[in-house]
Formats: sequence, structure tokens, C-alpha cells
Amino acid sequence: MSFLLTLSPEAQLLRQALRQQILTLSRHFHDPRTFESLALAVFRYQALYNPVYSNYLHHLNVRAEQITDLRRVPFMPISFFKNHTVLTGADINSFDTLTFASSGTTGEQTSRHYVPDPALYDAISTQIFEQTYGSLRDFHILALLPSYLERNNSSLVYMVQRFMDQNDSDESGFFLHNHQELTERLRRLSQKSDAKKILLIGVTFGLLDWAESGQDLSFLGQLPNLIVMETGGMKGRRKELLREEVHEILMSRLGIQTVHSEYGMTELLSQAYSHGKGVFQPSSTLRVFLRDINDPFLIYPDNYTRTGGINVVDLANLDSCSFIETQDLGQYVDEEANFRVIGRFDNSDVRGCNLMIL
Repeated sequence: MSFLLTLSPEAQLLRQALRQQILTLSRHFHDPRTFESLALAVFRYQALYNPVYSNYLHHLNVRAEQITDLRRVPFMPISFFKNHTVLTGADINSFDTLTFASSGTTGEQTSRHYVPDPALYDAISTQIFEQTYGSLRDFHILALLPSYLERNNSSLVYMVQRFMDQNDSDESGFFLHNHQELTERLRRLSQKSDAKKILLIGVTFGLLDWAESGQDLSFLGQLPNLIVMETGGMKGRRKELLREEVHEILMSRLGIQTVHSEYGMTELLSQAYSHGKGVFQPSSTLRVFLRDINDPFLIYPDNYTRTGGINVVDLANLDSCSFIETQDLGQYVDEEANFRVIGRFDNSDVRGCNLMIL
């Protein structure tokens, strides 16, 4: 990859070693010591070779070699992706890079996430999904993502397209506002004799619009292999609702027992999934810490029950920054670090790809 030419030979070897360890981390999914050790190694690498993050640490008077506890690592405010080129060991002018951008209102500064190693993102996003739901080859994937399809730099559309490329299904596809076609596709799949599961993944306002379109969707409750997954986000199209309220509406209108969720955003290359009730499980390359609402450098213990700001360690962000202070609010659910996303800080922008407002 040409962007590695901006690294010294020693740094190139270090990055390649870290990349390989990240890709094989799934073997140690439930070993927090392995994750922490690798995360600290990534921290030291990014502290050296990411100019934006290095400068941030300098202003905090933090020396990377003195950090031996993952909870002491400074998390970079997510807003930096709006105002800076966040890259580790790369010069944006030295390669043709994949670029993701967040959604935003007209004239608003949006986040940009540069991805010089798309193969790493492809491998990790696939690995996380298949660890959670099984092989992509066992799915038909229907994507109701109208707002994302209207622009060409959505990380969510990119990920879902890569999933479709792997699942070998002629029935998979994207849907804009064509609700009738989506219903007919699902009806046809309900009559198929194959054993494939059906994943219907949609932005929240799109799923609600479809569910309330007046069509007869009662047959969906008879599909045991159907997974309905919301990705959050009203994008100004509808009144913001609690995730629980959205799920109740969808379950009632579609006749299903549960609604799954995806937690992801432009600035993160890893995802977390929920099998229902808005409870997310950390994935092999992603961990969530909660910080004090008033003191961003105070990290809560795993069994803390109060609401806190969500900090994310995302090892898939090897070439940007793996330590992100988001503007999301969350709570721990149990000592396994499962978590809920319950809202956003009042003064933060409404991002349309990951959650409801409290």
C-alpha cells in the first residue's frame, strides 16, 4: 500500500504486526488482557505517528510511555474528525484513499474519516457480523437506507454493499423509498424453500415510514428467519423517539417479537450489535468505557450504574485514531461490559447513523 511509504521501515513493520494481531484478535475475544495489551500497543504507535493525536497528547502533557492502564489513555474528542485530517503514518496526498463522511445539514461541517486500508475495514466488519450472526452466505440482505443512498460516501452503505457482495443472493438489494417493492421482495422470500435468513437493515425513519405505509405486513410475523435491524437516526425526517419507543412501534406494526440494532458511526470502523432491547455487546475489536459527564478524564468502573459519556476503543481505526470520545450517552448493563446507548449530550450535533435522542 502506497501510504506506508510515509512510514519508516521500522514503523512499517510495527504497523504490519499490529494489523495482523488485530485481524486475529477474534481468537481471544473473551480475554480482556489480550485486548488491553494490543490496545496499549496501538496507543503507543498512534502517539508516535498520528500528528493530530500526538499534538493532543502534548497539550495534555501526557507521555505515552508512562501509560500502562487502558483506562488512563486520553480519548480524542470525536469533533476532531470535522476539523482535522486524522491519519496515522500517512500523508493524505500520497495515496488514493477511501473517504467516509457523516451526514449533516446544509452548510454544516461534517466529519471525514480517511481509510487508506479498505481491506482491513472489510475484514473486520465482516468478522464482527459473522461472529454475531453467522456466515453472510446464509443471508438475503435487504437494505432500507434512503438518506444514505442519496450520497456517495456513507460508511454504512459501503459496509452493507460489501456484505451483499459476499452473500451470493440474487434477492439482496437496496431500497430507497420504494416500500411496495420491498414488501413484495419480502413476500417472495417468505415463499422460498431455502434455509437462508433474511436481514432487513434500515435507518430508523425509513423503517417507521415503511411500517406505517398502510401495507399488509402481517405475514412478516410468520418468518422465523427474519432479522429486522435498525441503525438509528431520524435525520430530521421525523420526531426523535427513544429507541424503546421505536422498537415497540416496529414490533407492533410488523408483528415481530424483537428488533435488532447496530451501533456504528462514520468515525468508527468497528460495529457493535444488539439482539434486542437495545443492549449492545462489545465486538472483538471494540470496547466501550463510560466517562463522567462533567469530567471527561474520569472513567467509570465496569459495574458503575450511572449514565456516562461513551468512550470507544476501536482497534479497526489503526490508521486514524483508535481512542474516541463520542458525544453519546450510555449505561453499562452488566459486568460483561454490555451497554445501552440512551441519548446524546445536549450541545452535540444530531448524527443520523447510530441512535435515538433521549
